[in-house]
Amino acid sequence: QVQLVESGGGLVQPGGSLRLSCTASGIIFRLGSMAWYRQASGKERELVAKITGGGRTTYSDSVKGRFTISIDNVKNEATLQMNSLKPEDTAIYYCNVDRGRPYWGQGTQVTVSS
Repeated sequence: QVQLVESGGGLVQPGGSLRLSCTASGIIFRLGSMAWYRQASGKERELVAKITGGGRTTYSDSVKGRFTISIDNVKNEATLQMNSLKPEDTAIYYCNVDRGRPYWGQGTQVTVSS
């Protein structure tokens, strides 16, 4: 059974940083790709960043240069380092993997506000 659990969300001022983590059971991150999505209130869920098992990364234009996705293969943990946060980054952030079907975590709220 695949389970994904996100953590690290919270309230931060514009320009600040947060580090999100996603721990997994039932799957091994490095054997496939994983991704971070976000969904702001009233908007559709959107892809933020993706990393393949080989370490290739892609980012949405809105976060490129500010966010970094990575995987700790020892801990089997994925992280999303978010710097220079903006109010428009406010959303629920979800961890996602696709192993024949999509699996999602429960999400973690990120609020960027002064």
